[in-house]
Amino acid sequence: MKNSLKFGAVAAAAALALAACGAAPDAPASSAPAADGAASGTAATGTLKACMVSDAGGFEDKSFNQSGKEGLEKAKAELGVEVSYSESHSAADFTQNIDAQIQGGCQLVFGVGFLMAEAMNEAAKANPDVMFALVDSGFADAPENSKALLFNTAEASYLAGYAAAGMTTTGKVGTFLGMQLPSTAIFADGFSDGIAKYNEVHGGTIQLLGWDKAKQEGMATGDFEDTTKGKQFSTQLIEQGADIIMPVAGPVGAGTLAAATETGKASVVWVDADGYLTQPESGKVILTSVMKQIGAAVFDTVKLAQEGKWDSAPYVGTLANGGVGIAPFHDFDSKVSAELKKEIEDLQAQIVDGTIKVESAHTPK
Repeated sequence: MKNSLKFGAVAAAAALALAACGAAPDAPASSAPAADGAASGTAATGTLKACMVSDAGGFEDKSFNQSGKEGLEKAKAELGVEVSYSESHSAADFTQNIDAQIQGGCQLVFGVGFLMAEAMNEAAKANPDVMFALVDSGFADAPENSKALLFNTAEASYLAGYAAAGMTTTGKVGTFLGMQLPSTAIFADGFSDGIAKYNEVHGGTIQLLGWDKAKQEGMATGDFEDTTKGKQFSTQLIEQGADIIMPVAGPVGAGTLAAATETGKASVVWVDADGYLTQPESGKVILTSVMKQIGAAVFDTVKLAQEGKWDSAPYVGTLANGGVGIAPFHDFDSKVSAELKKEIEDLQAQIVDGTIKVESAHTPK
């Protein structure tokens, strides 16, 4: 597949850079276009207006929506583009928020999340003079003014699964999804395969609770908002013996952090962003994070558009191009053996050079 965006930094370094350039907003954006800088609907001559519509989790989700906004804020600071935001509170907001940004003079509109695929596809078809980029999904009709920003998170989750299998003391690791979607199931698939690889190498019997890759079935809370469900699901997994849990559920994962902190019986693998940086108050229970460099992909897409180099070829983030990766072990670093770290490093090299192929039914094409 043609890949028009390239990241030169390693995943962890990119995450640190993004964290430095954009923190969570002090207040949520409204559902109408929120002005930043000179955002009056008319930009200065030659200035690109780039806009973003969040998924229902909002821009303070400490996950994929926040990462997207950080990338656009970086573009505002470093490229001088004009930006505007619309925060969605439910799927019912998607179309009206996209339309509001178009009416506000946006030349490039980002949608964040798989659930926005239909609304973004229809908007791209109806507005051929506007550029549209969508995180975590493609466009059904693939119009020339559309670009998919996709991430092969199975590769990074494979490494996290191997790490979790090497760190568990109970022999059981857990995961659950928010909604069962291709963009969430791919995490669980890679996690499952990483655990299986550890068992193969070490003759182990580590179990994964909450996801069956072969059946493509598992635990899912049904949304990306209810942190109470996240805590309930996590408590259930802990009661079943899991001492490491990966919630693939956006803000719902805050419930996992709470359960791990309150019980003292589990640690957490965060997803999308480096949870240690976005939620430092919970850093002591975060083993590592499976990161999608959404902010970097957003920034690079804005840069292409501003330079007149826009194209509709999908971007796919991989371990090889730094678009996905696992975060440092942070507070757990001294607890992870040098041997396990070396095994993970070697596995990453083998995935990058193609010796190991991490497979998922949801691998982006």
